[in-house]
Amino acid sequence: MSTNTGSTRTGTDWQAWQESWDRQQEVYMPDREERFRVMLDMVEALVGPAPRVLDLACGTGSITARLLARFPKATSTGIDLDPALLAIARGTFEGDDRVTFVEADLKTADWPTRLPHQSYDAVLTATALHWLHSDPLATLYGQVAGLVRHGGVFMNADHMIDDSTPRINAAEREQRHAVMERAQQGGALDWAEWWQVAANDPVLAEPTAKRFEIYGEHADGDMPSAAWHARVLREKGFAEARPVWSSPADTLLLALK
Repeated sequence: MSTNTGSTRTGTDWQAWQESWDRQQEVYMPDREERFRVMLDMVEALVGPAPRVLDLACGTGSITARLLARFPKATSTGIDLDPALLAIARGTFEGDDRVTFVEADLKTADWPTRLPHQSYDAVLTATALHWLHSDPLATLYGQVAGLVRHGGVFMNADHMIDDSTPRINAAEREQRHAVMERAQQGGALDWAEWWQVAANDPVLAEPTAKRFEIYGEHADGDMPSAAWHARVLREKGFAEARPVWSSPADTLLLALK
């Protein structure tokens, strides 16, 4: 079993890019590691310490990195469409035979056929599906239900907004933006600045340009409530579904097949 420690034949320090991505994400989610910890706690509780995992909309492989650090006998398939983030993921895990990456569009009907396995113990995703609106997200949940084995789990940690509490939401948003501003004043890169650095990197410039051709500027979906996610996941074939962690704006929603 081999692992990648950073630099590859390209001369790029992929581990540094991973850490840079983590720092940028933590500007928006200071509690990011806590949701990952709870996610992996529930993986171990429900499917054990050697799971076959689908890292859905994997980005740089943030979930996969934490999965393998905690469960060395786990395996992971990462799937994403973003060529820049996939370049970082592939560079980071190059030579690790526990990890496979697939480039595919989750809005298409056939993406599950491109995976190396027909079923998974756990399908995990974080801060990635909020760009989908409710109808395509419900369709995706039906596809995910077809990939999770009986007794397996799906978990989504993402922005889930409860519109019934507008004053709470407004106060949380104001406080969160103040925290973000302090982080940026301390030198942390925000989303736009991070992508600007990537666009100026000799290795990532081309995939970053392709990424913006695919996605354009960052745009969010309608971010329904945790109750909506739980209801739709049950409708799509999961036996149980509920939050297992939450902050004022984000939820880790677990569905059990």
